[in-house]
Amino acid sequence: MSDSFKAQREEFAQDGYTVVRGLFSAGEAEALRDHYMVLRKRGSYENDEVGVQSGSRDPLRRYPRMAQMHRWDEVSLRWLIDARLDQVMTALLGRSPYAVQTMIYFKPPGSRGQALHQDNFYLKAEPGTCIAAWMALDPVDQANGCLEVVPGSHRWPILCTEKADTTVSFTDVTVPLPTADPATPVPMSPGDVLFFHGALVHGSAPNTTPDRFRRALIGHYIQGEAQAVASYYHPALRMNGAELPLETAEGGGACGQWTETPTGPVALLTGTQHLTRKHE
Repeated sequence: MSDSFKAQREEFAQDGYTVVRGLFSAGEAEALRDHYMVLRKRGSYENDEVGVQSGSRDPLRRYPRMAQMHRWDEVSLRWLIDARLDQVMTALLGRSPYAVQTMIYFKPPGSRGQALHQDNFYLKAEPGTCIAAWMALDPVDQANGCLEVVPGSHRWPILCTEKADTTVSFTDVTVPLPTADPATPVPMSPGDVLFFHGALVHGSAPNTTPDRFRRALIGHYIQGEAQAVASYYHPALRMNGAELPLETAEGGGACGQWTETPTGPVALLTGTQHLTRKHE
């Protein structure tokens, strides 16, 4: 194992996440960003969370996230099982993972974030957990709603949820934090990939910029010893693309359920903010 992989594995074990800078080139990130913008503008697809409403006042209605694109889009499938992603996760986990989900978040200016949560609350990987590969397609920072994480929270159990503030989160559940310490923002450049554990508490604040998207491509995987996953994530794939029969775990579902904003679309906020126990 190379020194860089050793450092990433140590960081992942200690904090529950690690960022691999430049795992994909800026040119690859740009091509993927353009690809998904074309797909999004063509209309709606199976597993879209909400339909496209081009005239909506809610930015997330104009550019809703897409999910499970790898089931019908070859570009998404190739990215999901890319050897570079497999190499890093194999180093982090000790064996090659199984691929179960793709998602693209567009997060246009003025849109809500997603409340603090843990991914394995939804995936229900058993035994073991899931792992995410979160790739920036734009420069991401606090202003446009970069991912924020709670270091070390991967050692916590899957927490019971509570109600989230849906004026700043498109999901209506969050998790309580045992301390008031804010989550840590993770600024990234296009092509950087953040890998994080399925129990790591994470989320994002609203995009408060007037003109910047925060597009991100995400793959969800489960540990190679897992025998079951929630039904939404079937069929699982080996990293060579072959389907893998697994048992169906009880419960779970898509990562984050869409919730309408009760008071209308989010207004642009001033300044920056960290996540709190009520929202991200």
